[in-house]
Amino acid sequence: MNYETRTLKVAVMPENEPIFADGVTEIQIGDHGAGEFVEVSQCNDNNEGKIQIDPTEWPHIREAINKMIKECRNNK
Repeated sequence: MNYETRTLKVAVMPENEPIFADGVTEIQIGDHGAGEFVEVSQCNDNNEGKIQIDPTEWPHIREAINKMIKECRNNK
């Protein structure tokens, strides 16, 4: 049987912050059976179902989203 290693999740955060800190943005590949997609989420106390993006973070988040989109199988 052949195996592969895939990166399915990345995090964007300020340097030296713990991975559970408020505002850590996670970008991951998901699949509910209809093809892969990219999901963006943040750890925060309010759990309001939204993310907050600081303008200085945007280039890093955008780069991570673009990377994960390219990793989706149905994108190849």
